[in-house]
Amino acid sequence: MSVIDERGKSVITEVDVRNLVAGDTLRIDDNARLTSLAEDLTRERGIHIERAKRRLAARRRRIAIGADHGGFEMKEDLKRLLADLGHEFQDFGCHSTEAVDYPDYAHTVARAVAKGTCDLGIMIDGAGIGSCMVANKVPGVRAAMCYDEASAKNSREHNGANVLTLGGKMMATELMKKIVTAWLATELTEDRHRRRVAKIDAIGEEYSRE
Repeated sequence: MSVIDERGKSVITEVDVRNLVAGDTLRIDDNARLTSLAEDLTRERGIHIERAKRRLAARRRRIAIGADHGGFEMKEDLKRLLADLGHEFQDFGCHSTEAVDYPDYAHTVARAVAKGTCDLGIMIDGAGIGSCMVANKVPGVRAAMCYDEASAKNSREHNGANVLTLGGKMMATELMKKIVTAWLATELTEDRHRRRVAKIDAIGEEYSRE
């Protein structure tokens, strides 16, 4: 018997429950809705539904998350952290440890932020470097690869980072949690930093017109 944690999702579908077996527990948000097929599967298989009340973040955001095979396991831990912090998220994959190409997922996460369908993005690959390079190719994205709490805070406060990339093979889960928590809690507020970030954006716009 195992506990599958799907907090952070507003709708639970049959995809979320199809691998569960009798005796498993599905932990979801208190206000999450199960589709008809998901309800049927949980009933037929005797899966226990555990509803958990979520804390509300001071500023609740919708976060695009993604990973390649090297970051998949950490992404699953990230989903639980975001739920605990009171944020919504959209998981763009991947969904297993089977080898995939990180540019595909980093691009999707970055594009969601650039289009405004998500407020911020977090992408995890083996080292975090490649995904940062990919994300920064998308106009309007300022991606930062962070490796500790100080760099996470700096990337937001000084550089207005809207995508965070992490190395799933380079850090322990507990460090990831500290980095993400610090990154989400920090804002770009000072005028001097806003002025410099505006220059970053202006450079991107200059080359996009060529």
